[in-house]
Amino acid sequence: MTEREKADIAALRGEGLGYKAIAKQLGLSVNSVKSHCARHPAEKMATAAGGTVCRICGKPVTQTKGKRVKLYCSDACRMKWWNTHTDQVKRKAYYTFICPQCGRQFEGYGNAHRKYCSRQCAADAHRKGGARNGC
Repeated sequence: MTEREKADIAALRGEGLGYKAIAKQLGLSVNSVKSHCARHPAEKMATAAGGTVCRICGKPVTQTKGKRVKLYCSDACRMKWWNTHTDQVKRKAYYTFICPQCGRQFEGYGNAHRKYCSRQCAADAHRKGGARNGC
């Protein structure tokens, strides 16, 4: 394999092409492309991450070796994406409860051990004789 073909493989991997597409474009066998990428994982990671930038602000994202690939530069950007793309987020942790203070049925997200529907009901329940008229 020539140096030019190696550079072309790295560039095409950086663009996100798969082994078959690269092999077809360069006239190489699929196994040659696969084995080159397997022998040069640092090159593959550098081109695959290819100067990864944050989906929200466009700042460069620093990757940690041995960890999952980061898509955002900070938690603030990650949460901003989460909150602006609620239709794409697969939220599975919804739970239905009945508030022991007011008797109202409510739905909560993320905490399966939640008790009260609001802070006011929790405060009323913890006060002696603190019953509240409705929630």
